[in-house]
Amino acid sequence: MRENPLVLHVLGARPNFVKAAPVVRALGELGVRQGIIHTGQHYDALMSDVFFADLGLPEPVANLGVGSGSHAKQTAALLVGLEEVVQEHDPDLVVVYGDVNSTLAAILVCAKLGVRTAHVEAGLRSYDRGMPEEVNRVVTDALADLLFATSPEALAYLASEGIPADKVHLVGNPMIDSLFSALPSLDPAPIAARLGLPERYAVATLHRPANVDTAEAAKELVNAVLEVSRQVPVVVPVHPRGKARLADAGLVDGGSVKVIDPLGYVDFLSLVRGAALVVTDSGGVQEETTMLGVPCLTVRPNTERPITVTHGTNRLVTPALLPVAAEKALADGAATPAGELPVLWDGKAGPRIATVIAAWLKGDNLAPASQGKRPE
Repeated sequence: MRENPLVLHVLGARPNFVKAAPVVRALGELGVRQGIIHTGQHYDALMSDVFFADLGLPEPVANLGVGSGSHAKQTAALLVGLEEVVQEHDPDLVVVYGDVNSTLAAILVCAKLGVRTAHVEAGLRSYDRGMPEEVNRVVTDALADLLFATSPEALAYLASEGIPADKVHLVGNPMIDSLFSALPSLDPAPIAARLGLPERYAVATLHRPANVDTAEAAKELVNAVLEVSRQVPVVVPVHPRGKARLADAGLVDGGSVKVIDPLGYVDFLSLVRGAALVVTDSGGVQEETTMLGVPCLTVRPNTERPITVTHGTNRLVTPALLPVAAEKALADGAATPAGELPVLWDGKAGPRIATVIAAWLKGDNLAPASQGKRPE
């Protein structure tokens, strides 16, 4: 290892930024040289640039600006762009986050170039290969050199796939670190007033391919959301992905439905914090609502984050069942998590990850958490 090793973080979409911020900050405090590659997978300023500002992330050393496209076209552009940047900067370790196409492309490029990698949020599984993200997770974990798991069940999933235990570290959830840091700033009143919302409202975020990529699926989902809006006003920050399809299906601004542009990190979580109900198909939002104690209905047949169902406020529903489930959640009021928050959701995942990476860069052999040593 070089005397002054370099760590590069590959980020492409909103969830990546939120997970990376605590790791980047903690590595900086340890004096580790690092840089960020922004792939531009989320190219909208409200889905990327504002997150850098809200989360205190440094300017990227490179921005590939790949934008949207089919999985093949986007991943191909990412492979070409990332190979060039990785070769130019010659990092000692590349850290990837979550399960987006940027993560998959980075792990493939580094595997071919012989560059070591670390995967933050390893071991999450929905066991639904129809989800592009599930394919990305499995491939990324198979190729990564260091795997940072957010929950105990992830350790069993990785072991069942033959991942050596000495690669895996149970560190907690860095997305929760960012939420802890932001809590003092999360005031629902200003954003609700700006949007003209009443005291009681719901928030919906919808973008998964299974929900928006066909006219039939989008129509079914939009009809269900419109049914919910007859019970409570619904504000929908519309993700660039699927925006046109949802609009064609009838999701338009007006009446008790407010369709808005994507929000920055602090504004979005402030809106969620004040909501009576959240409807989503996002993985990260399931975790954020669990932490905030806000009732969440996830419009998916499965989740790679079952801990949000067993420990938190989350429930899986179909579009057909969404209106009835919403009625019950609204009648029940604020959700109370079942017992304590999930293991290691304590705001210290970033420092744990940074400690492992810094030791690894020095050649130290840390005992992995998966062998029974729980991080301090």
